Amino acid sequence: MNTDRTVSTFVDFFRDRGHQRITGDSLLRPPGDPVLFTTSGMHPLTPYLLGRPHPLGRRLVGLQRCLRTTDLDEVGDPTHLTVFEMLGSWSLGEYGGPQSLRWGYELLRDGFGIPPGLLHVTVFGGDEQVGPDTDSLRTWNELGVPVELTREDNWWSNGPTGPCGPDSEIFVWTGDTPPSGTPGTDGRWVEVWNHVTMRYHRGEDGGLRLLRQPSIDTGLGLERLLTVLQDKPSVYECDLFDPWTSTVPGLWDTDEVSLRIVYDHLRSGVVVIGDGVLPSNTGRGYVLRRLIRRVLTTLWRDDPSRTLSDLPTEPLEHTLDHFRQPGGTGPVRDVLLDEERRFSRLLERGRQVLSRQGYDGSLREQDYGYLHETHGLPRELVDGLRGSRG
Repeated sequence: MNTDRTVSTFVDFFRDRGHQRITGDSLLRPPGDPVLFTTSGMHPLTPYLLGRPHPLGRRLVGLQRCLRTTDLDEVGDPTHLTVFEMLGSWSLGEYGGPQSLRWGYELLRDGFGIPPGLLHVTVFGGDEQVGPDTDSLRTWNELGVPVELTREDNWWSNGPTGPCGPDSEIFVWTGDTPPSGTPGTDGRWVEVWNHVTMRYHRGEDGGLRLLRQPSIDTGLGLERLLTVLQDKPSVYECDLFDPWTSTVPGLWDTDEVSLRIVYDHLRSGVVVIGDGVLPSNTGRGYVLRRLIRRVLTTLWRDDPSRTLSDLPTEPLEHTLDHFRQPGGTGPVRDVLLDEERRFSRLLERGRQVLSRQGYDGSLREQDYGYLHETHGLPRELVDGLRGSRG
């Protein structure tokens, strides 16, 4: 079950049930949107989930590229990525939560061949404002899938105000032993699919009112699904990362977590550049600059002679092709190398700062903070610069 077959299986399943395929948007949001990047599959569909008629109808399916910086410090573990893709299905006031859950169960079981005994779900158990999601609970009980009730973990919202509602998350067992525990007690249960019943709008005062058009929004992370279907221990070992994992380790000998950060941040940087962003000190450009410099910090921490000019064309080309981004690898490589030169010059100035201001003894936290905020020097490289000075 490679990437192409996985995507086509998902899309075809919903097409057979009356859904129209939508083309995944760029990572970039239109002017006026307060969010810099698309963070979820539903993000471009927000006006339609709130009631505006969609030109393709009320049943939709698609694949959307997304970027999240909230989990940046988690990158390097088996599941988190900065840029990822979200498979999604949507009902714009057409069918309800139970139908969505039944189709989700059917697709995982019959389309992707996941044994029902490896599934566990979570359902909203109610809070002070809204009662438990009895429709979802009843549906899963009828399907024979074990349920764990939660509160905030199964309440989806698009921020402190706006559309929201209860959701049901589907988990797959990834352990080497028979399934045990629940998603809340055992990390070997990995979430793959979230089904949101968008019923409410939360106002500035925290109150909830019913939406005129309740809708269904589901999101299934492609890379996580591939990890499960291909029986891999991490997202970095699914076939999407083959061009990275087959070339980068031979260039730079480092530990596994560092390699994963390099894979993720370079791949994410390529996609952001492919969508037309250049490094800068503000906005989207700052996110890109931060990604590239985190790669360089990771590489130079062990060996300052490492350079992105050694990176082969294959992973860059594969990433641009997969995300359907024209322009070729040349401009992307130029941006990466230009940012490497800028960062190298910054570090050279950093050596002078450390020498001139006499940072000879142990540094305090406020010293590291000053050096980072004023001179752009990451903590890891400050220690390296001080060590190389002597």
